[in-house]
Amino acid sequence: MRMAMKKRFSMTFFPYAFIAPVIILLLVFNILPLLSAFVMSNFDITTSLGRPKFVGLANFTEIFADSRFWNSLLVTLKWTVVEVPLQVILALILAAILTENTLSNKTFRGVYFLPIICSATVTGIMWKLILHSNVGYVTYIFRLLGLGKINFMNSPGLTFFVIVFMSLWKAFGISTIIFVGAMQNVPKSLYEAAEMDSAGKLRQFFSVTVPGIAPTLWFIVMTRLINSFQVFDIVYTTTGGGPNFTTETLVTYIYTRAFEVYKMGYASAVSVCLFIIILIITVVLYSRMLVQERKN
Repeated sequence: MRMAMKKRFSMTFFPYAFIAPVIILLLVFNILPLLSAFVMSNFDITTSLGRPKFVGLANFTEIFADSRFWNSLLVTLKWTVVEVPLQVILALILAAILTENTLSNKTFRGVYFLPIICSATVTGIMWKLILHSNVGYVTYIFRLLGLGKINFMNSPGLTFFVIVFMSLWKAFGISTIIFVGAMQNVPKSLYEAAEMDSAGKLRQFFSVTVPGIAPTLWFIVMTRLINSFQVFDIVYTTTGGGPNFTTETLVTYIYTRAFEVYKMGYASAVSVCLFIIILIITVVLYSRMLVQERKN
């Protein structure tokens, strides 16, 4: 009896012992900071040693009158509308081309995946140097071609799209590889049946491939939307939100409020608003993804 109880205790305890480090890390670096942000959003807190002052919902009220908050929200929405569809479409096209397991396709998959290995900070610094108006290779080539000096990193109408290009260059590889894996799992018999019905490659793609990878497609769209609302490092290392706040995203604005203006309470309130936006997007898209999975 004693041995049976000891064995039962071991079987119950040891699985939790193995996942304990992950749970601890999750609590320390995710759950506790999240709860702290909700608490701090109700206080006027600076980075000095002064005592926090409880202000209730005053920080949230201030948000509605903050033009820079609305500007950063619009920039983030613009980023999402431009970057997410471009990445999904580009990844879909490349995945359809690279689905077959030939040597050349495997090589190109590796090449497209390489930018993922680099951090966004390194990517931003690299492209900033390449596109530098004085020492950049691209601007030098443009001058040789007689196109004049183009300031990619300080032009209000151009810089935003340059940053979007950098983000696409870095992140489309992972979406492509995920799509390739999903496309390879689509039953070959469906393509054979489509060919017997005289369906061309384009018709097969839209009638067989896309419905077959629908859950994966929803997953990519959901994760890319979430990431687009949290974009920070590549913007911070290239423009810092400039010129004239045309590339200032919500997370960049939160950083500025917290660590440059030292309004930690207000920055926490903006973070809570961002959390609510991402939560709504996640719930809506995840529910749609579950419905799609049930249909399949």
